[in-house]
Amino acid sequence: MNTINELTDDVRNRFYAAAGCHDWDHVTRVRNLCLRIAEKEGADTTVVDLAALLHDIARTEQDASKGNTCHAILGAVIAGQLLTTYAFDKDTIAQVVHCIESHRFRGVKDPMSKEAKVLFDADKLDSIGAVGIGRAFWFAGHIGAKLHNGEHTGVEHTKAYTKDDTAYREFIVKLRKVKDLLFTAEGRRLAEERHGYMVSFFDRFCRESEGAL
Repeated sequence: MNTINELTDDVRNRFYAAAGCHDWDHVTRVRNLCLRIAEKEGADTTVVDLAALLHDIARTEQDASKGNTCHAILGAVIAGQLLTTYAFDKDTIAQVVHCIESHRFRGVKDPMSKEAKVLFDADKLDSIGAVGIGRAFWFAGHIGAKLHNGEHTGVEHTKAYTKDDTAYREFIVKLRKVKDLLFTAEGRRLAEERHGYMVSFFDRFCRESEGAL
């Protein structure tokens, strides 16, 4: 067994009790997207793969703190420690750490390297389209939010982790903006179709919720 496979098994075990929005399936989807985008963009596939594998390693801590802990910053620290344990070289570790600390939508650090931009884009692509819609509804149900809050004229001013933190709120405050924030040409290309599907869905969802259909 090679080192990456051993590390993958270790990380998978850490996601045993992870919430459905950021579980092992999410990690797998992001890894697949990362490798697809990296091939198109000429990024280092080893760095990208390791970064995708470890990017949400501290997500459980953020969820437990109701957003007060930044999983990108804490995750970068944990990832650095893990990669050191598995004897990866310092340059690879530094590159992966940067990818992870800068991958968050609401993060304080911007992705500077090609590899960091690939991870950012892949992670955001998994938040939109059909999968993104499913994840948004899962999270809203998980925290006890109601099904829809379209009656709020200022839905963008509602608060996260409350009953108003619905899938529609997530679409308004975050998901509809994602396609314009991506860095890579391939990421932006993939985002266009996913964005269109999502817009059509929430348009119909709101109309059905209001009894228009």
